[in-house]
Amino acid sequence: MPFYYYFILFIGLSIIILVLRSLLSRKKNISVDLFNEAIRNENNGLYEEAVVKYESALKEVNKTRFHSTFRNKIIEKIKVLHLLIEYNNSVRIIRQ
Repeated sequence: MPFYYYFILFIGLSIIILVLRSLLSRKKNISVDLFNEAIRNENNGLYEEAVVKYESALKEVNKTRFHSTFRNKIIEKIKVLHLLIEYNNSVRIIRQ
């Protein structure tokens, strides 16, 4: 069997493996569940808990390495929440 047959077989198998991996990662996506729970906490005013959930979701996204836009969105949410928490803490200090 010539070498190029093995090369074509290798490329075909690697494409199949990559497609299966991406399909399986979409089905068991824990980071999306954590993100949704963080949004619920944020909407309820539980900002510290939301930051913890966003950071957990960010760790899960970094494990999969597929969702770069989702990763950037989580990072921006964390920055905004840290700013909001600092503002709320400074308002409490001023009022007392």
